[in-house]
Amino acid sequence: MDLYDITIIGGGPTGLFGSFYAGLRGLKTKVIDVLPELGGQLTALYPEKYVYDVAGHPKILAKDLAKALATQAQLFKASMVLGEKVLNIERVDDQWKISTDISGEHRSKSILLALGAGACVPKKLDVDYDHGMEGEYIFYAVKNKEKFRDKNVLIIGGGDSAVDWANEFSLLAKNVTLIHRRDQFRAVQTSVEEMKRNHIDIKTFYELKDIQGDGKVEGATIFDNRTGKEEHLDLDAIIINIGFVINLDFLKAWGLKMDVNAITVNEKMETNLPGVYAAGDICTHPAKLKLIATGAAEAATAVNFAVTYINPTAKAFPGHSSNLNLSI
Repeated sequence: MDLYDITIIGGGPTGLFGSFYAGLRGLKTKVIDVLPELGGQLTALYPEKYVYDVAGHPKILAKDLAKALATQAQLFKASMVLGEKVLNIERVDDQWKISTDISGEHRSKSILLALGAGACVPKKLDVDYDHGMEGEYIFYAVKNKEKFRDKNVLIIGGGDSAVDWANEFSLLAKNVTLIHRRDQFRAVQTSVEEMKRNHIDIKTFYELKDIQGDGKVEGATIFDNRTGKEEHLDLDAIIINIGFVINLDFLKAWGLKMDVNAITVNEKMETNLPGVYAAGDICTHPAKLKLIATGAAEAATAVNFAVTYINPTAKAFPGHSSNLNLSI
């Protein structure tokens, strides 16, 4: 069985940049991800959404960013294992044994956990409807914007995804209504201000009561949660963006020290387990910012200190890449 220098669990933006940086440092690298394609949430949840906070890109489609990261990640020919779920990690003979549901076992000198938000599924509303309409008329993620062209669309939520899609569809759909159960939004303020300027019917303190339609969405009843006043909407599609249910019990079972829903790391991105590092949204430290940009920086930090863990005589900082003799 091949022994790898570092195994990265997670094929999202942080894991992909970690794979590239590990190759830059000359590490024999493997990436394992439960999804069938690389990119994490960029491809699984919002491939057609623009991302604005990545260095070097004023704006870039999530699927295009994922493609570029995947290309960069494989410049040093890392081993990519997709569609495989990690079940356990265990310390055996000064190595890490990584057990999965398909291959069974992988061996590595070190591990980088880049799991994003972890094992999560979209939250669903407590409303009765035909679940056969999901993916055609009721959506928890948008993978094809053209489905909404010239449609009457209801968006439910007050976070970044809900507000961003409202802005996106204001130029594409026939009519966009956004309802949120409060009058305070969790989304970036500039996006909220843009939404208020766009042709969007914003209804705060409103919630969904029921969905009408036989085999497809034809309408919905919404209500003001302060007064109970009801209103009917003619609809073609509903997008529900109210967050995710996160289950991280498996990380505790692996013996990792947690702070609420995140792995605790130090300034070297080290966890409490020897040779195990974490980076991106899955980890926390005093200066934590949950951004793709900072996830990449954390991945580079983790890889550099993994190098010194594997070889104590190595330098944590190898110098700038422009000074290295690379052939890629």
